[in-house]
Amino acid sequence: MSVRIPAELRRQVVDRAEGYCEYCGIHQAVVLSSHQIDHVIAEKHQGQTTFENLALSCMTCNLRKASDIASFDPETGVLSLLFNPRTQSWIEHFAIDGPKLVGLTTAGRTTIEFLQLNSFERLAERVELMKVGAYRWSTIR
Repeated sequence: MSVRIPAELRRQVVDRAEGYCEYCGIHQAVVLSSHQIDHVIAEKHQGQTTFENLALSCMTCNLRKASDIASFDPETGVLSLLFNPRTQSWIEHFAIDGPKLVGLTTAGRTTIEFLQLNSFERLAERVELMKVGAYRWSTIR
């Protein structure tokens, strides 16, 4: 059973993320629907509805991630945990090459592949946002 997330806790999660999706880096001000609160470890896997287990996620990332916590590394074929924004640093697991996200670790590669972060649509979106300086990781190299 899904637990309702209190408004104050939602606000804290949004504030911590500064309005950016903690997976792909898109700001909620530039998308049509508000970002969602993701249980990093889903409730069905005993994840708690706590500040330490919640992440801000755009609708696209949240729908693709769903309750999953792992998938296969596209480089090695080995089962790998997805990136966890609560316990891992984005810049340690990802780099950016133009509009393309590059996985620096197993978790980074797996997350990019699983969430389809380099799909044609996501790349096109990132190109346009980068042109106007509206993409969170525009300056990461």
